[in-house]
Order: sequence, then structure tokens, then C-alpha cells
Amino acid sequence: MNVQLLRKIAPAAMVCIILILAQTEASAKKRPPAGGRVAIVVDERLSALRTTPDFYGKLLRRVSRGGLVAIRGEKRARDGVVFYRVNITSRTNGWMQRDAVVSPSRPGDDARLLLLIKGSEDFDRIARARIFLDNFRLSGFRPEVLMIYAQAAEDASSHLSRDALRRLDEKEMSAGAAPLFSYFLNFNELDRYNRQGVTFVFDAREKRFHYDGEGWQEIVHRYPRSSEAVEARKRLESRAALIAR
Repeated sequence: MNVQLLRKIAPAAMVCIILILAQTEASAKKRPPAGGRVAIVVDERLSALRTTPDFYGKLLRRVSRGGLVAIRGEKRARDGVVFYRVNITSRTNGWMQRDAVVSPSRPGDDARLLLLIKGSEDFDRIARARIFLDNFRLSGFRPEVLMIYAQAAEDASSHLSRDALRRLDEKEMSAGAAPLFSYFLNFNELDRYNRQGVTFVFDAREKRFHYDGEGWQEIVHRYPRSSEAVEARKRLESRAALIAR
């Protein structure tokens, strides 16, 4: 084959290989490990994986929030703390404090996660609420968590608006060919919220973000008789009036 042709094909082939590997890795991360009941890490402060069921075992790794584990068994330490024996991957397993994880199949874990959400602040509250909404779809606490999630998102819109105004230089934006509002909607601080399912709309006149209200809409449509539905309707009406101005 022509050497010049090889040089042209090689970079494209390499890009394809990298994309395939990235997609494979992403799929692997989403797939829960085999070998036991699935649980999700919700408190990374306690998620140390150790070789023995106590606080003095060798640290193998720390599992990040949202990480999936498979529970194989449990043991109570002398100090009364319960440890789960868990699989992280097909090759990695160890012991993790029970309080670090929740399992949709374990009665009461939805209530325990709700307490943790209420005790959390700012982005941590949103991230833990997202774990609840993704994994406890039939829980009776879901309307309450949706309201907490939506309120935390709307609260976040205030400081995101301030940060964007401070960091985005109007002179630089005007020098570019893109519409002004697009710089705000591409503001990099929005990224981590977007990964948690939170979307913000931008008020170009006021130059500020607002939560798009998806959580409130779900409450109204799926839980119209819940106590949270009254407040959710008010929030949606207020948002509609804002857009209509």
C-alpha cells in the first residue's frame, strides 16, 4: 500500500480505536458488578474498600459517589459497625462500611438516603438526590426528593449567574461571532449540573439562569395529589410568567 495513503489513514483509524475504547469503558462503568445484590455509593467519606471488615484493614481503594458495588455478605465488627463484603469488579473485592451505600432492594434504604440528602448542601444535595431518583423509582418519598432536587437546582442558578457574569468578559464575547446568550449556555460551571440531569434556561434580558422546572413538572404530572404538587404548580406558574415577560 502507498506510504502516503497509510499516513492519511492511520490518524483516522487511531481516532476510531480511541472512540471505541472510550465507549467500551463507559459501558463497563454503567454495568453493575456481578456476584451479589447491587448497591450504590452515596457517602464517599465512608467508602474506603479494605482487606478486612474493620477500620484497620489495608486500604485497597476509595470508591467515588455513584459507584456500583455487589454485596456478597456482611459482618459486624467489634465496635458494632457493619461492613459489607463487596465486589467492585470481577477481580476486585473487599470490605466497605455499610453506611457508605444504599441498595434499592434493602427496605429502609430510601428513607436513609433521604436523611442524607436533607443533611447535604449545594451540589452534594443535587448529586445524592439524583442517585435517589435514578434508583428508588417506586419509593413513596420520591415527590419529596423531587422537590428538594428542584429547589436545590433553582438555588444553584443564583450563584451560577453571578459566577458567569464575573468570569465571562463582555468585550471578548462581543468580539466573537457567536450570539451572546450562547456563551452563557456553554458556561463550564453548568457541566457538572448537566451530568446530574439539571438543565438551566437563560434569561438574556436579566442575564441570569433559571432551573428549567423538570422536577416540578414530574411532581405535577405523576403525583398530582401529593402535598408537594401545590408548591410545584406555584413554581411552574411563576416560571411561565417569567418567560412570558
